[in-house]
Formats: sequence, structure tokens, C-alpha cells
Amino acid sequence: MLLLSYIKENQDTVVKGLEKRHFPEPEKTISKVLLLDEERRSTQQENDESLHEMNTLSKQIGQLMREGKRDEAEAVKAKTTELKSKTKDLGDSLSRIQLELENLLLTIPNIPNEEVPAGKGEEDNDVVFQHGKAPELHDGARPHWELIKEYDIIDFDLGIKITGAGFPVYKGAGARLQRSMINFFLDEARRAGYTEIQPPIVINEASGRGTGQLPDKDGQMYHINEENFYLIPTAEVPITNLYRDVILSEDELPVMNVGFTPCFRREAGSWGAHVRGLNRLHQFDKVEIVRIEKPENSADILKEMCQYVQGLLEKLELPYRVLNLCAGDLGFTSSQTFDMEVYSAAQDKWLEVSSVSNFRTFQSNRLKLRYRSSADQKPELLHTLNGSALALPRIIAAILENNQTPDGIRIPSVLVPYTGFEMITNQD
Repeated sequence: MLLLSYIKENQDTVVKGLEKRHFPEPEKTISKVLLLDEERRSTQQENDESLHEMNTLSKQIGQLMREGKRDEAEAVKAKTTELKSKTKDLGDSLSRIQLELENLLLTIPNIPNEEVPAGKGEEDNDVVFQHGKAPELHDGARPHWELIKEYDIIDFDLGIKITGAGFPVYKGAGARLQRSMINFFLDEARRAGYTEIQPPIVINEASGRGTGQLPDKDGQMYHINEENFYLIPTAEVPITNLYRDVILSEDELPVMNVGFTPCFRREAGSWGAHVRGLNRLHQFDKVEIVRIEKPENSADILKEMCQYVQGLLEKLELPYRVLNLCAGDLGFTSSQTFDMEVYSAAQDKWLEVSSVSNFRTFQSNRLKLRYRSSADQKPELLHTLNGSALALPRIIAAILENNQTPDGIRIPSVLVPYTGFEMITNQD
């Protein structure tokens, strides 16, 4: 959530940032925010003055009674009764205004930073780096949704039987490949200095609001009605919420956490080749890295996290490219995002496998996540960042398609110590 003080001090910048995002009627929205804030402050002032007057008069009542001035005391009592009613009405109005203001602020996305290109959608994203060459496949090479049937390693029909579309069952070598990548990603993160976290995969509403999924992504998350819980869309949510309402000391920074979780998203509902097989799922596994940083460091840390993810892709021997997302394609909470896409040869397309984002103070303001540089300093908001390192389904799709041979599917050498085999064959 944008800081109200920032909006007030940088109205033009905020409006231009929202225009860059193609946010509807930004001037009208920001004007309403400022009017509500003015109404809130004037109502608060009037309420404070009424309370002060009521307290002053209340002290006079006892003095007047002691002086035998009963009639004057009764008149003052009547006045305090009027003021009590007035302050109650003012308090109710103040609560209503504050709620309306907060709800409005919750609908306003983050402001894109200066390096974010203008644009409306994914076609306007900037490719800033590309690594590796597309593999040359043998005649008869096939997409992964055909390969998984031949080698019997992932079964979508069983998933439909158990749950529904978008919930695959991993079997045999497919399950071992999945587990090997999870362990590889976690081991790499630990070696890079990240502390492993195993969080709950169910969150409450406060956690969803804290990291910005609610109310923005309410319809895209699986909701448990009885308890008002949500299945997580990413490990970012529970891990970042570990620090909700926390004031860190400077020597506790930076915070570097990594977690593996299943992820759940209702958004997978369209049909066509672009969402076939593992390209889009309702449930998938992902390893997530989360950073909490001092504001002056976050821009450099964003680049560092991107380089870390790129290193993982290079170790997996996958061709990839890096995209600087345009303002129109940014997530609601992000000030800047870089996407990593791997090239899937049999599909002849790029598949997004990671998003690395800097949220600046947008999440920490909601979370009340702050730090003190010293005991006598006022707490300051921190910057939060996160990234997929990595999401598994499309990585598996690219490995299966890019590494297929007439004799089987070759496993990247870095994963062989984890899988225990070098090839997936029909004998597995």
C-alpha cells in the first residue's frame, strides 16, 4: 500500500505512475484519497476539541457542586451530555472515513520505478538479456505432453480423477525428477546464504492483505469458507508475513529466506496449446527466495537476485532470456519485475519460470515491517523483494523437450546426483 504521506507530497508523481500502469482515472482516485484525508483530519480535530472541552467542563462540575452552585453544575452537566453525544457521532464518522480511506488505498497499485518501460501488456516487455542457443532436436521430437505419456512419468488423467484439471500426478522417474529439482534449488539457496523456511500453505486474511494478494487477487485464490483461510499462491506470502508487525534491528538485516511449497492458483482456466500439459496448472511446486532489505540496497539486491536465478538456469543447461516487464504487465504490488523465460524447443516458445520483484515499501507499509538503525531512532519501513528460484512445471517441460533423444530424455548433469539416473527411458 502506498504511504499516504508519499501520495500527499508527490501527487503528480503518483498520478503519472498510475497513468503509466494504465490505472483507470488516477487523478479522480488520488483526489478522492486527498479529500478523504482532509475530511479525516478535520473530523479528528473537531473530535479532539470536543473531547478537550468535555474534559474541562467535567472538572468544573465538582468544583461548582462544592461551591453550592447546583443550578450552574446541572447546566454544565447538560452541556457535557451534549458533547458526549457529539463526540460519539464524530467518532463514528471518523471510523467510517478511515475505513473508506483504507479501502480506497488498498485498491491502488504500486508505482513503477523509473527503469520500468512504458507499455500495456506482455508484448511491450523489454528483452534485456539472452543466454544459450535453442537445441537441435531429432526428427520426430515431440512436446512434453506427449513425452510424459510415452515414458509414463506424469499423469493428467489420474489428476482429473482425483481432483480435476490442472492437478497432475507425478510418477516414477517424473516424481524423482520433481523431488531432485526441489532439493537442488534448496541446496543452492542455502549455499547462497538463504535460511530455509517450511511455512504453512494455508493463510488467514490478514496475511493475504499484508503482502497484497487481498483484495486484489481474491477471486484467483482458493478460499476455505468455514475458517476464512486461503491456500497460498506462493511461498512469498507466509514467509514475508513472518515479519508482520515486527521492528527489526539493523544488525538483523538483511533477511534472506528460502522456502519450498506447493502453490495453488484458480487462474488456470483457459484452453489451447499455450496452456497444455505443464504450461499452466492449478497446483504446482515452487522454491521461493525472499529478501528484506534497507531501502538504499534494494535496487542492487534486485539485480543480484536476478543473477542468482540466471545462474540456476545455466546450471540446468537451459537457454533463457530476461525481460524487464513494462508498467502495464507489472503485478499489483511490484515497483519493478524481471521475468526469466526458458526456451522450450518442441513447442518453439518461451516459458516464464521466474519473476523477481522489488516491492519497495508497498508490502512493508501493509505489514508494518520496520527497522531501527539505533535505539533512539524512529522506526523506518523496509523494502521487500522476492523471486521464484524456481517454479518447477515449466522447467520440467523444457528439460523434457530440450533434452529428448531417440534413446530417452537426458537429465542435466547437475541433477544426476539427486535423481540417481542420467536418462529417462521406457525401462524406468
